[in-house]
Amino acid sequence: MILNDRYQLEQTLGTGGMALVYKAKDLMLERSVAVKVLREDLSTDMSFRERFRQEARAAANLSHPNIVTVHDFGLDQGHLFIVMEYVPGTDLKTRIREKGRFSVEETLELMIQACQGVGYAHRAGLVHCDIKPHNMLVSPDGRLKVTDFGIARALASISPEERSEVVWGSPHYFSPEQAAGLPPSPASDVYSLGVILYEMLTGQLPFNAGDAEELARMHREVQPIPPRAINPAIPLQLDEIILKVLSKEPSARYRTADQLGHLLLGLYESDPSLKKSNFFLHEGGRAAPVISTSGGAVPSTQPAAVFLPDDEEGYYAAPEEEDETPRKIDWGTWLLGLLAFASLFGLIPFWLYVYMNLRP
Repeated sequence: MILNDRYQLEQTLGTGGMALVYKAKDLMLERSVAVKVLREDLSTDMSFRERFRQEARAAANLSHPNIVTVHDFGLDQGHLFIVMEYVPGTDLKTRIREKGRFSVEETLELMIQACQGVGYAHRAGLVHCDIKPHNMLVSPDGRLKVTDFGIARALASISPEERSEVVWGSPHYFSPEQAAGLPPSPASDVYSLGVILYEMLTGQLPFNAGDAEELARMHREVQPIPPRAINPAIPLQLDEIILKVLSKEPSARYRTADQLGHLLLGLYESDPSLKKSNFFLHEGGRAAPVISTSGGAVPSTQPAAVFLPDDEEGYYAAPEEEDETPRKIDWGTWLLGLLAFASLFGLIPFWLYVYMNLRP
């Protein structure tokens, strides 16, 4: 099957209640891409199609190493589709199911990247609305990328009576305000990141129930068990950060993913008990990714993106190294300078002579 006379669908990567995801070949650019094809009933809804178009455009403007790039979107054969960067590897939820409980080091390394990507979107004015490990792809070298920006926001435009449980969101991960039917904010994404942190470190979710309504009530009313009570290896400071992130009131959490990520990065770098991975090199108190090679991990020769505090806008290239090669002396310039100096000051005696002889 070929969509839009350009994207040849090759194999199914995943299925869900709202879409099918395929690995495909871009016949024009001859590269592998991921194509998400939405359900037919969604594709025929004119208001949703317009909303989807707006959100896909906004998502396509996001360019960050921890966000899956949106290449294209459209409608073909009665189906809305969105074309994204193909990321080899698996989603974080699959890794959680396989591994159970993650080490503190690996959790921080992955979640710092997630916060970087989501924080970048927050600065661009976008709220994800459906942060969950299913929407985080992890490549074999440890790079994490957040996907599905825009799609969740478009689905949020569907009226409540039309929403199914799957379309509405992920009850295990959504925030108390989302559970109450209120519009999400960046703090809602932060809450969802906190749920993932909790799950990775303890091997279990903070809230679990048999139906979505009970889960929604627990998110709104029940306090989670402190993660350190389940896993004593969790540092006390990290335990406090997670409980703050899981606060019921948005104002009691960190405002954006940038703030949460900055705290996690500071903890990762300052705790001497943590065994640092080769994925991060630490210079000047900032984390820089490295490129994995067959001979081991070596620093990237390209300027590395560095994570900055919330009050420092954007991601900046690491400062370039100063050129320590000695510079040659330009003797010609020095000679011209000396001649100019001599000419200027050589006229002083002449003008003094003229002044003394012409003075009455």
